[in-house]
Amino acid sequence: MKLLNLKGTVVLQKNLNANTRIVVNQGGTRSSKTYSLAQLIILKALQSKGKVYTICRKTLPALKSSAYRDFFNILESHNLYNPDNHNKSELTYKLNNNTIEFISVDQPAKVRGRKRNYVWLNEANEFSFEDWVQLTLRTTEKIYLDFNPSDPYSWIYDNVINRDDCTFIKSTYLDNPFLPDETIKEIERLKQLDSNYWQVYGKGEIGSMSEQVFRQFELCNNIPTEANLVAIGMDFGYSNDPTAIVEVYKLNDDLFINELLYSKGLTNQDIANKLRELGITRQTEIIADSAEPKSIEEIHRLGFNVKGAKKGADSINMGIDILRRYKIHITKKSTNAINEFKYYKWLVDKNGQVINKPATNQLDHLIDAVRYVALNKLTTNYSGKYYIL
Repeated sequence: MKLLNLKGTVVLQKNLNANTRIVVNQGGTRSSKTYSLAQLIILKALQSKGKVYTICRKTLPALKSSAYRDFFNILESHNLYNPDNHNKSELTYKLNNNTIEFISVDQPAKVRGRKRNYVWLNEANEFSFEDWVQLTLRTTEKIYLDFNPSDPYSWIYDNVINRDDCTFIKSTYLDNPFLPDETIKEIERLKQLDSNYWQVYGKGEIGSMSEQVFRQFELCNNIPTEANLVAIGMDFGYSNDPTAIVEVYKLNDDLFINELLYSKGLTNQDIANKLRELGITRQTEIIADSAEPKSIEEIHRLGFNVKGAKKGADSINMGIDILRRYKIHITKKSTNAINEFKYYKWLVDKNGQVINKPATNQLDHLIDAVRYVALNKLTTNYSGKYYIL
């Protein structure tokens, strides 16, 4: 085998030793995850024939600037690169009678198309769970993932690392013996600059990045019996967006959220019927989107105590500000609410700076419904112990 003089890392060795179908690499910056897995793919290809190895990232530009570049740098540094084997238009390379293909998930035909023996998901936290399913269903042998743990609610934690056929490897910059001293110093400066960046990119441990709006919420089995119902929130939808209805409870410094409805294509009569099915009576206060006065009036006439939310100037940020002053709990059955709170983020400008304004085109129907309750039923001068600046 040609790579006997390979300068390997601890990360490479641990991946080579893993005998499970799935191998997950969680690590901080410069821990050699990408480079080590590129080495691993080359080593595997030199030991096999007739197999297909897929190296995948979320977008093609990101793929070309990371795993694709490292793969060919390694080949060239070990005199293994043959330009005749490199199809640059198809992004494939022939190595030892194996095919190495480079794809991105914005190429659905390739993701959902042909089968492969091995797949490597580079920066896997960029992928959706659906991307993961489509790729793994078409992989017959081994699956490798690497990622920075910047999202504590990633599908990787929920659906992958707890599997019996998964090996979990954690690494940091200290596992990379080839880093220059200056790079190490830059990484360690994160300790003083930003504790969360240090947690994620220095220590390689789970954290939440600054663009995430709701950093602190927990899941609960049920609403505590001693919690009081503040109100029900309602956000209207129809064709493209769902009608979202949610209960908001309060207990001391904690809010409890329970999703009741998340459905498209409902008329006002349908909504009223659903409210009755849920056991909601005229005695229960419902705070709805005031942008729909006709719907509010119709549902009111159908027997419900529904009112339009008083929004005012900058009501979105004001509602978020109120909610972030409480510790939020969401019932485990509230799957859509959990998803919205997980991925609701601030806008980031072209320079990577977080702007104090929610990003556009994200799921926020249940969040809006909760926000209406917060704006109208929770005092804005409250400054509970969970308030986050």
